Amino acid sequence: MSIAIESECDNIINMLVFSGSSNQTLARRIANKLGVKLGRVELSKFTNDELRVRVSEKKVPSRVAVVQSLSLPTDTHLVEFCLICDALKRKGARDIVAVIPWLGYSKQDKVFRSGEALSVKVIAKMLQVVPLEKVITYDLHNLAIPGFFDVPLINLSGRKLFREYYKKQVTNKTIVVSPDAGATKSSERFAEDLGTDIAYISKKRDLVTGEVSVKGISQSVKGMQVLIKDDMIATGSTLVEAAKFLTKQGVQSIEVAATHHLYVNHAQEKLDKSKINSMVVTDTVEPKVKSKKLKVISVAGVIAKEIKA
Repeated sequence: MSIAIESECDNIINMLVFSGSSNQTLARRIANKLGVKLGRVELSKFTNDELRVRVSEKKVPSRVAVVQSLSLPTDTHLVEFCLICDALKRKGARDIVAVIPWLGYSKQDKVFRSGEALSVKVIAKMLQVVPLEKVITYDLHNLAIPGFFDVPLINLSGRKLFREYYKKQVTNKTIVVSPDAGATKSSERFAEDLGTDIAYISKKRDLVTGEVSVKGISQSVKGMQVLIKDDMIATGSTLVEAAKFLTKQGVQSIEVAATHHLYVNHAQEKLDKSKINSMVVTDTVEPKVKSKKLKVISVAGVIAKEIKA
């Protein structure tokens, strides 16, 4: 079975945007923001499950963009990206802008236990198997990751999008809560943007089982409207446990803002059953579920602006 990907946009400049299968909706939005065509790519599999990629455009311009989040199934999307880039080079593309809104493996940015791979460094090398002009991504977990790339890596931020969304909702009861140590700096910037106070949750995660437990919070949040800011939602365990804890502390409401929602199996189902009132995420990962609690805002405009830069 093959997938033909093309755009309805007719306002074409000397550039094309191409997409793998991971985030076609975002790719179309980026192409439309640029006023360009979404190039045709045929994606299929051989009977032995190997991927088969063909760029079916008759002519490929010298500069192109390839949009592909490394979301589930991560390894499939990684190989798709590499094969698309190789196919484009063989069709005459000289400058490839890699748009990888969610950089899979980015949480594996350290060797946590003896014998583990430094996985994100390996993935960075794989992504550059075909020379790239630059890589555009969003809200990296670790700001040291660009050092693993040999080409410029532009790490965009969801900060402005979330600030614009929430600034009219802030009251004197609003407080930003950082759910763990990893979200501290992002949460502090977010609280500064909104002009609110901030509280810090301390948690512990078992590196073997992944089980999360909340140990405490830096100050009282009783009667407050809590806004939790995080860079990503994977299993949802951190947020569910934080919501349980905050509810026991007597908060009025709990809202979550997160750049990446990975839509791990049953994660949204757990979040829907939790004490969280609402969630806002971006479309760095193609939405896989529907939920009354969930709102998705787009990063297409910001990415399109960076492609033009």
